[in-house]
Amino acid sequence: MKIGIFFGGPAREREVSYAGGRTALANLDKGLFEPVLVFVDGRGRFRLVQPEFLNSPSLREALPQDSSGFSVYDESLDPNILETTLPEIRPEHFRNYFDLAFLAMHGPDCEDGAIQGLLEWHKMPYTGPGLVGSAVGINKILQNELIALANGQQKKTATISRDAYERADKAQFFKSLTDHLGLPIVVKAPHQGSSIGVAIVREADLAQFCRAVEQCFFTMTIQPDGWSKLSEWSDLSTTEKQELAQAMVSLDSGISFPVVIEQTGEVIRHPKDFVEKLDELTRGSGGSITLASLNAEDEVLFEEFISGQEFSCGVIQDDDQMAIALPPTEIYNVTSFDFESKYKLNTTKKRIPVETTLENNRKIQLAVAEVFTRLGINVYSRIDGFLTPDGRVLLHDPNTIPGMSPSSLIFKQMAEIGLNLANSLTYLIRQSLRERIRTGKDTFHLKRLLADLDAQLANRKANPLPERVISFGISDEEFVAAKQQYNELAASGTVRPSLMYIKGKAESHEIPVYFLFKDTIADLEAALNQPRHPLLLETAERSAHITARYV
Repeated sequence: MKIGIFFGGPAREREVSYAGGRTALANLDKGLFEPVLVFVDGRGRFRLVQPEFLNSPSLREALPQDSSGFSVYDESLDPNILETTLPEIRPEHFRNYFDLAFLAMHGPDCEDGAIQGLLEWHKMPYTGPGLVGSAVGINKILQNELIALANGQQKKTATISRDAYERADKAQFFKSLTDHLGLPIVVKAPHQGSSIGVAIVREADLAQFCRAVEQCFFTMTIQPDGWSKLSEWSDLSTTEKQELAQAMVSLDSGISFPVVIEQTGEVIRHPKDFVEKLDELTRGSGGSITLASLNAEDEVLFEEFISGQEFSCGVIQDDDQMAIALPPTEIYNVTSFDFESKYKLNTTKKRIPVETTLENNRKIQLAVAEVFTRLGINVYSRIDGFLTPDGRVLLHDPNTIPGMSPSSLIFKQMAEIGLNLANSLTYLIRQSLRERIRTGKDTFHLKRLLADLDAQLANRKANPLPERVISFGISDEEFVAAKQQYNELAASGTVRPSLMYIKGKAESHEIPVYFLFKDTIADLEAALNQPRHPLLLETAERSAHITARYV
């Protein structure tokens, strides 16, 4: 089966998606599937690329650049630059290139039902939840309401539209929010993921609050005498101006380009043009201007700050659509709950399961599985939440296409039931095919694809691939190299790899799949010397009929 790996896209999470495309390409079982890479650019066009396109440290570095000296995304470039290097393919021709679209994209247009609807129109099956689950999973405001209906949870929230916020008395509005929600207040852009567009207002500071709200609307007001002084621009050196304009390119923390000057409607697509425009404005009247992303949010969500243990819990399903919650991962030592803290710094820690009672872990799994089912999500998802000190489970943010780096939480949790990275991707493809059949669209063709894949999996069971043992010693470097070789061999589709830890001449251990994500030899030793947590054993047993198909 030819698998079109879709990555990139127009949303702010495209760098996360770029890494996910690399993971999918590296770990797709080549004995079952043939990968075809489809880069979705910032304008939403589909382009065939070669594996070398994924070799750069970031998407921005992989893209061709102009001679301006700035590093930008493709929306800031002349479209002809991409046309000459990356050939475009039209959706109506997708079936000439691949049999199924593997979606490794995130955010608006990518996991809100937009690309899913386009693919269904063109009779192209795709991975992940369908239209209903995708539409629900992208809207944090709607999620809160539906989760409360599904399980009765109570969490204080408030929302405001951009127009209403602009008309409001900011000080009075802030006071009403603190009266309702208390402090700290969590401010969220409702349609973003990866903790982009999330800010926490911890003090009764109106200026801090206004900055947080603007950040989540993806706007920026520049005032002659305000917190962002236009008059100071002229005092900056050329280098400092360029550095500020370059920082605005960032998708996870900057307003990003293209931006519009709301007072005039003028669109600025490039940081070079931004520098020139601000130079022009500082020579003018010096009135305030408001910059807004072309994809600015129109509402902002406010939530009470929940004190408790933060967790993230994946859900998968079997052929009978039974939802099975994976072991929840506790996320601790988080400093600010934003993209920088969670994805770029090494301070955030994770453990499976949550460090609490067995009963509380079971309670988390039950709550997550129930919300997954009642919100109409299928195939798989990751749902986040908090376990409060008084034992309540408060859920939020069902994520219908979880991040797909090799160390993503969903893959660590699937390893706990015995699925390595290659197995996990195979599960995702097969289960997605099964769910697309239920839509009643192109049913005969999809059933043939599913039958062919099942026949190949059954043949693997009847005629196992030869085993290849990978041995490693007591250094962390050997452990890392062995795990990398394991994943490469598992994706080759030619052998069944297994890991053997050689501790000494008289002591060795075969390493099960669920230890693959241990970071160091010390972590591995600790795991080998203690019994598995009862929740992990229960979950593995409950999902054994799924694991057996792929292992």
